[in-house]
Amino acid sequence: MFLTQSGLQKLKEELAALKGRRKEIAERIKTAREFGDLSENSEYEDARNEQSFVEGRIQELDEMIKTAKVVVKNGGDKAELGSIVTIDMSNDKVTYELVGANESDPSKGKISIESPIGHSLLGHIKGEKIQIHLPSGILDCKILDLK
Repeated sequence: MFLTQSGLQKLKEELAALKGRRKEIAERIKTAREFGDLSENSEYEDARNEQSFVEGRIQELDEMIKTAKVVVKNGGDKAELGSIVTIDMSNDKVTYELVGANESDPSKGKISIESPIGHSLLGHIKGEKIQIHLPSGILDCKILDLK
């Protein structure tokens, strides 16, 4: 899995926050046990479900962090992971940061290099005209800026 440095940092922050919740969840389980019959104890069931989710996510994040390949933008003139690309899409200026799939957040301008737009931009340079193959058809655009 490819990540930018900021993407790796966000995963580490999420992992630390989840690990910090362990004690709180354990206390909720302990308190719920004191209510008696566990078979009809919804508070106990909710706490156990939350514990299960948190532990699963911790394992997932640990694995992601261990296997992550952090890509550092080398300052080249071609669009690559970590590049910030401004394009002209049908007379509409749009700026995207090219990121790995796990960092993708189109609402914040972060698109995956595995998406049709992200993939189409890879390897191209400022001033180049390219075609982006979308499910709805082909979109012609021009790379206006590349950082």
